[in-house]
Amino acid sequence: MNFRAVVLSSVAALSFGSVSYAADAIVAAEPEPMEYVRVCDAFGAGFFYIPGSETCLKIGGYVRFQTDFGRALSGTSDWNSFTRAQLELDTRSDTELGAVRGFIGLRGNADNSSDRGVNVDQAFIEVAGLKVGYFYSWWDDDLSGETDILSSNTTQYNAVRYTYTAGAFYAGIAAEELEGRLAGDVTGSFNNLGVPSAYIAKADNNVGISGTVGFAAGPVTANLIGSYDTDAENGAIRGIASAKIGPGTASIAAAWASGANAYYEESEWTVAAEYALAVNDKLSITPGFQYFGTVDVNSSGDFTGSRDAWRAGVTLDYKLAENLTTKIAANYQDIDGSRANGGGDSWTGFFRLQRGF
Repeated sequence: MNFRAVVLSSVAALSFGSVSYAADAIVAAEPEPMEYVRVCDAFGAGFFYIPGSETCLKIGGYVRFQTDFGRALSGTSDWNSFTRAQLELDTRSDTELGAVRGFIGLRGNADNSSDRGVNVDQAFIEVAGLKVGYFYSWWDDDLSGETDILSSNTTQYNAVRYTYTAGAFYAGIAAEELEGRLAGDVTGSFNNLGVPSAYIAKADNNVGISGTVGFAAGPVTANLIGSYDTDAENGAIRGIASAKIGPGTASIAAAWASGANAYYEESEWTVAAEYALAVNDKLSITPGFQYFGTVDVNSSGDFTGSRDAWRAGVTLDYKLAENLTTKIAANYQDIDGSRANGGGDSWTGFFRLQRGF
């Protein structure tokens, strides 16, 4: 056998072995298909489907740094700074009952070594106009500027609320737990206006009833709120109307209380107005004014005397960059009477820098 025959025989043997080996090849298992995050556009921008479900999720919040200014704002100091972290989880899904919403808002304020905890800011379930859980009441919605005082005490409650909506019109009713509220304190507490209150009404597991009606028609929006504090046996009503006029939005508000209560105790009645001027797409300037009639409260919770008060100020909002804004407010306030009774004039304000996401 010559050299050429040996080579050909070897090639043939290798080819046969290769064919035989290929017939018995091991087939690798296919990888599991990857499930990419899908955009959910059924509930607005920012929502995406939670992988493996038909529930849509939106993650949002902000980081805020703020310095407040005012007379004896923190002890003997006329200024105080804090930083806030807000995280919000908004889940929604379509069901046979309609859109079901679950919302969680977490908030933490870092002010000093004793105030760095994280608390539930809101947590509620919402479906078909029904809303149950811990959330802000209608009294939390006020004017866009930072001059007005149109609510008292906390505006967050464990509550059951139903809202009916028909086009531009809506109406709602709510039962709210006013637990642990003190509407003033005879030991020297002051309300938001800065006036001491002689009325004390502890409200453990108290019930408040609120109702509202409102509409939005083109450039005009308006709403009316009425609430009754069953423990204080007093109530309050408030109305707000806004309209786009020229390069800005003009707003007016008025409130009246039958006596000091959880919803409003700053004065027997008040009127407020502002004009939010949109200078350009980054800057807005909002001057505002508010007048308070009969600011003193006796031990029975009745408004008494003839002391009045007023405040005026201006708020500047500026967009530094996308999702980065700053807000500066300065207010002058004058209350009839001496400083010992919460009277006199004073300046208040704040500087805020906020990054939203």
